[in-house]
Amino acid sequence: MSAQTSPAQKGLNPGLLCQESYACSGSDEAVFECDECCSLQCLRCEEELHRQERLRNHERIRLKPGHVPYCDPCKGPNGHSPGVRQRAAVRCQACKINLCLECQKRTHSGGNKRRHAVTAYHVPKAQEFLEEEEMDEETKRKKMTEKVVSFLLVDENEEIQVSNEEDFIRKLDCKPDQHLKVVSIFGNTGDGKSHTLNHTFFYGREVFKTSPAQESCTVGVWAAYDPVHKVAVIDTEGLLGATVNISQRTRLLLKVLAISDLVIYRTHADRLHNDLFKFLGDASEAYLKHFTKELKATTARCGLDVPLSTLGPAVIIFHETVHTQLLGSDHPSEVPEKLIQDRFRKLGRFPEAFSSIHYKGTRTYNPPTDFSGLRRALEQQLENNTTRSPRHPGVIFKALKALSDRFSGEIPDDQMAHSSFFPDEYFTCSSLCLSCGAGCKNSMNHGKEGVPHEAKSRCSYSHQYDNRVYTCKACYERGKEVSVVPKTSASTDSPWMGLAKYAWSGRQYWFGNQDPVDTVVRTEIVHVWPGTDGFLKDNNNAAQRLLDGMNFMAQSVSELSLGPTKAVTSWLTDQIAPAYWRPNSQILSCSKCATSFKENDTKHHCRACGEGFCDGCSSKTRPVPERGWGPVPVRVCDNCYEARSVQLDVTEAQVDDEGGTLIARKVGEAVQNTLGAVVTAIDIPLGLVKDAARPAYWVPDHEILHCHSCRKEFSIKLSKHHCRACGQGFCDECSHDRRAVPSRGWDHPVRVCFNCNKKPGDL
Repeated sequence: MSAQTSPAQKGLNPGLLCQESYACSGSDEAVFECDECCSLQCLRCEEELHRQERLRNHERIRLKPGHVPYCDPCKGPNGHSPGVRQRAAVRCQACKINLCLECQKRTHSGGNKRRHAVTAYHVPKAQEFLEEEEMDEETKRKKMTEKVVSFLLVDENEEIQVSNEEDFIRKLDCKPDQHLKVVSIFGNTGDGKSHTLNHTFFYGREVFKTSPAQESCTVGVWAAYDPVHKVAVIDTEGLLGATVNISQRTRLLLKVLAISDLVIYRTHADRLHNDLFKFLGDASEAYLKHFTKELKATTARCGLDVPLSTLGPAVIIFHETVHTQLLGSDHPSEVPEKLIQDRFRKLGRFPEAFSSIHYKGTRTYNPPTDFSGLRRALEQQLENNTTRSPRHPGVIFKALKALSDRFSGEIPDDQMAHSSFFPDEYFTCSSLCLSCGAGCKNSMNHGKEGVPHEAKSRCSYSHQYDNRVYTCKACYERGKEVSVVPKTSASTDSPWMGLAKYAWSGRQYWFGNQDPVDTVVRTEIVHVWPGTDGFLKDNNNAAQRLLDGMNFMAQSVSELSLGPTKAVTSWLTDQIAPAYWRPNSQILSCSKCATSFKENDTKHHCRACGEGFCDGCSSKTRPVPERGWGPVPVRVCDNCYEARSVQLDVTEAQVDDEGGTLIARKVGEAVQNTLGAVVTAIDIPLGLVKDAARPAYWVPDHEILHCHSCRKEFSIKLSKHHCRACGQGFCDECSHDRRAVPSRGWDHPVRVCFNCNKKPGDL
């Protein structure tokens, strides 16, 4: 490249001298410009310098008439992109660099550099022509943004204001297949976020509303499309400005940050405040903890080709000062980004979710603010697709919609501790276990996907909720988990039959058998979540069902008004008799000797054939296991006793049907002899155990002062009744309906209030 021709032959600029002084004394005319050496070079210096191995591949250009070099700071890694680099206006002789007017103002307007000697470049007509061309390009860009308008994307209540993907694209006014990025801005209220976006992207047009009033002019999230840079620009509410729904509006900011590719944090303060570092640090932590997983799920759910969460957005801190120097000005050896990282560490914040953090400062001696540096930094970041690629606008909308659906719902401001900008309560389920008070660890609205509540800690047992779950021990040992629900009676049992079976099962346990809870089932204590009825098991109201059965029996005996007579015994026998027994009302004479029964004669049933006999014809006993009476000898007639070697032909179905009634019969035989004392004695245990038998969801009697419906005050004459569905106390008029309440364990019709009776479906 170093041809041996004289400068005069090439018609070079006699005013441009060599800036290297490597082989010359700096008095030779410049012939080349080396972009990587950042200098103009004469023939000799260019040849000597680039003879070295490390400089041999430098890019050099031969100077043309009217040539003006580019600004050296603008060529660096933080400067302009190649299409918008500024030409130099001066050269600093002390620093040996070319400077445009902006860089000269930024780097040489204060301190000792202000006294550096500079040489101005002469701008020839050729350069003026180039500048005119650049002005024409600027005019074209301004015209492209003339019709841009902003629209409300999300309101202050986190409600998306566009109906669907097509509506979003229509309001954005871009093509559906257009690839674009998202740029959003954050900062404190009053710091000029909207003003910054208007001047950075839309050449000062008020696309986003600004106002000199004290009230915030931006409420919610607004969006607009910049056709020049092909980005969706998002304006947000200012921090520290909202007075209502503070938590929800703060959470909204993180949703916007999560869908952004580039984030501007705008601060208009002479010094960087801690709020800036806390906001970005907390946002980074919340993004990694709550949003990364959801964005990945959205990618899979929507079948998107572009991943939404490889890394968080890049951040540019735009810092405007008036009276103080920019960050790093007093420490030339340290870059501002290093100082910012040190500040994060001192505050215990780690912004590791962001792909990069850059600092761009401007010092405004006299308004207006210079946004050209911010614009150049944005353009450079937008060209970087290594971590965040452009995507269709539909993908952006789907990501925002997914985050809004997942993280929504009211957050009480008065219950929130604001030690962090984005506490976990903003994004996790708010349900608390009713038994132990532990919070659910899953994300908000996880129930929509069929995911149950979960807690980090184990639960503790509560008598009120009886949160024990029984599983079959034998099944568990075989690798299966089968839940076991204790039952006191079948849904087809009458009240007395249920009482008899329940009492008999208890009697079996009383006589020395082991508790099934200790032998055949496993017990686990589980959490009780609001809105679930998993623990409203049948045994929760077992004691009350026993009382109801006792009430029924006492009422039946009282209504007969006969005391312990043969009629009562006969009636009770029919109530609990096995299916194959002939009813007492049909037995008029002994089935063997045909002796007619008188009023006070005792009728006996043969346990084998079920017919009725007198005492003389049924005095013998033998085991009747085929009828379910087990190995114990029981009463049989003479004919069945003599035919004891002949096995009765009884099917399994008959045995199953009779088994339950035999239990009731055994209990009946145990209480028949003392039935006459039931009416007088039953009042005492009912009064003593009534509160103890109360199901957990019933309001205690002493708290019920008046009817829950008509508000009548209870007295001795006005009895209290509990609705088996809701557990509230009512008078008889307001709770005379009868319905089964299977969710509470009442399988047969029981008392319910008229409000619960109106509810459709099963109670």
